Amino acid sequence: MRFATLSLVLLATAFVIATARAQDAARTATTPPTDEIPRLNYRTRTLPNGLRIVSVEDHTSPTVAIQVWYHVGSKDDPEGRSGFAHLFEHMMFKSTKNMKDEMLDRLTEDVGGFNNAFTADDVTVYFEVVPSNYLETLLWAEADRLASLNVNEENFRSERDVVKEEFRQNYLAPPYGKLNLLIEQRSFTKHPYRRPGIGNIEELNAATLEDVRRFHATYYRPDNATLVVVGDFDPKQLDAWVDKYFGRIPKPTSPLPRVAVREPDRTGERRYAERAPNVPLPAVAVTYLVPPQRSDEAFALRVAETILARGESSRLYRALVYEQQVAQFAGANADLREDHGLFVFRLILASGKQPDQAEKALLAEIEKMQRAPVAPAELEKAKNQLVTDLLRERETNNGKALAIGEATVLLGDPERVNTDIARLQAVTAAEVQRVMQRFFTDKNRVVIHYLAESSGNVQAEGRR
Repeated sequence: MRFATLSLVLLATAFVIATARAQDAARTATTPPTDEIPRLNYRTRTLPNGLRIVSVEDHTSPTVAIQVWYHVGSKDDPEGRSGFAHLFEHMMFKSTKNMKDEMLDRLTEDVGGFNNAFTADDVTVYFEVVPSNYLETLLWAEADRLASLNVNEENFRSERDVVKEEFRQNYLAPPYGKLNLLIEQRSFTKHPYRRPGIGNIEELNAATLEDVRRFHATYYRPDNATLVVVGDFDPKQLDAWVDKYFGRIPKPTSPLPRVAVREPDRTGERRYAERAPNVPLPAVAVTYLVPPQRSDEAFALRVAETILARGESSRLYRALVYEQQVAQFAGANADLREDHGLFVFRLILASGKQPDQAEKALLAEIEKMQRAPVAPAELEKAKNQLVTDLLRERETNNGKALAIGEATVLLGDPERVNTDIARLQAVTAAEVQRVMQRFFTDKNRVVIHYLAESSGNVQAEGRR
């Protein structure tokens, strides 16, 4: 994400840790009944060149959110050239045939709006929010950088240096930055998810301008993009502007490649002992391979994540941090993706505690949820927290656009923006117990002990 040089991954992780207590205190115990949750009445159309448009007319405020979702993420990086998707998140803010460097900032910030972008495993997303009378200008700008970005040596080298500095700042310098890389690298054996989106300095240095141009030509095309517009606009006028600026971009004749690799099922626990020079306290990471984001089991996994690790009243905080005091931080994340996802546990140990102690305590809490269904009040609280988050997101045009883009591109059906809340509210204690039993098994586990280089002997990596 373009917040100076901070990456999306680090920002998201820092935000979760820093605000966990505030979130736990702020959540209410009630949410609107399903039949009171308003629908997002969207329109869809597809241009002859393949561009999809999803729009929601909303005159609540005189603003409009514009997003372009490109169905390309870090999993699509060429082998040996990791970091390309993230590199293009930066390069798309450079000059085009008709715009100077950073001109998009002037078109948004100078009129009281904002813009940004983020790169994920499966998508790269660009977004702006501006007063609605600037909608045409931003549609022109988005079409211009799709059709005529200057992929030249100057832009390539300058943004590659920015990405390399992000890598140093966010992964080499922080105490647990390298652990975030190791979680991806150790958790996948075949799928390109094993290559973290930030890339690495060696492969970025080896990249050539021709490599970059080939990647851009392959994925930045209208039939690989979805335009989402939400806010104060006239639908007929929107259609006319989209036709005018996007409709003239030709559809490439070359095929659009998709990742076909599938991560094999895990057949046994894998364990790793990793060391780094700047680790003040040991850490433990445990991952389980889970189904894709589109699966029916995703809803129960989200609820399980919330019960386990949402704030000070969560099971992990109460047991590992407050009662047993084996960890000073205990988190869990259902990192669901287009292909296989990961359910990731992260523990930062309390002073004087050993990784084996913390791991044993964590596995005991997992086993409790496998043996007995969660209590009705605990289940209802978790679902209320999740639904409240979704409803709060939809209070802004940009939040609505993000929800629509995710449903359309990653879930494959824009109508899921309206149906998924009801499905989440319908999750039962039996479903939560079932996913805990099915996926949180010894054979499906990867364990990483993350230690300082100066610490004593630890168990060597291996399989159980």
